[in-house]
Amino acid sequence: MDLRELRFLVEIVNCGGFGKAAEVVHLSQPALSKAIRGLEEELDETLLERGYRGSKVRLTPAGEVVYRHAVELLTRREQMLHELCALRGLESGELNLGLSPLGSAEIFAPIIARFRATYPEIEIHLRERGGVEQEDALRNGEVELATSLVPTDADMDWLQICDDPMMLTLPQAHPLAEKKAIRLEDLNGVSIIGFDSSFQLSKLIEDTCLNKGFEPDIAAEVTHPDFGLALVAAGTGVMLLPRLIAERHVTEGVVVRPLESSSLRWSLSLIWRRRASLSFAARAMREMIRETLL
Repeated sequence: MDLRELRFLVEIVNCGGFGKAAEVVHLSQPALSKAIRGLEEELDETLLERGYRGSKVRLTPAGEVVYRHAVELLTRREQMLHELCALRGLESGELNLGLSPLGSAEIFAPIIARFRATYPEIEIHLRERGGVEQEDALRNGEVELATSLVPTDADMDWLQICDDPMMLTLPQAHPLAEKKAIRLEDLNGVSIIGFDSSFQLSKLIEDTCLNKGFEPDIAAEVTHPDFGLALVAAGTGVMLLPRLIAERHVTEGVVVRPLESSSLRWSLSLIWRRRASLSFAARAMREMIRETLL
């Protein structure tokens, strides 16, 4: 059934006849009559009682039913178009965004504040978790955009927003603190404060160490750099951090040394499902991140 034909019926009833309705819908009167006959044939019901020339048409009982539903359908269509227009203009809607605890405060807090100021009607839902869980959340439809290391799976697209070298944070009294730069091999047998297994960085560090011929000695796992650095300051072990994070989280009793490694870098990316139909809000956030960081 064509909404266009239902609109014709509504206009005929509202206008009181075919002549005036034909002017409203910009059709000839014969074409309008043909369209209504087609609707009646499709429904196998007479919808209008045709009177003499000049008299008003009246709805049959079947026509009353069709007219009532036609008005409702056309009203809902207008509401749908209005809501879509509001979404396109970012006057309403919501954004589900997944952020890793690592780097969110330094990189994304200002962008989220700017987005909120620009689009105050968009409701933002933040989900903080590691990169492994972020990719699962994307696949499950819990979030539209997330942050993680550059993904390797074919079902993900990404926008790389940071490519940082790794630094080693150590207690001031640690023997390696005397070196100006440290090789990854120097960490063989050294107690390391690592990140929880939900972090892609955790797996990257482990894999890179294994490629150098040793298994990292993980003394403890954390989900936030502040706690990890507190453990470093207390002498529990050393901790590998991206340069951006290490420089922003200066901690008393902790020294920072560059790590000489071309294979171990923090390549933070904004990721989303390939071929996913992103909401207008998600597209606007992605563009704002692109403009701000690239």
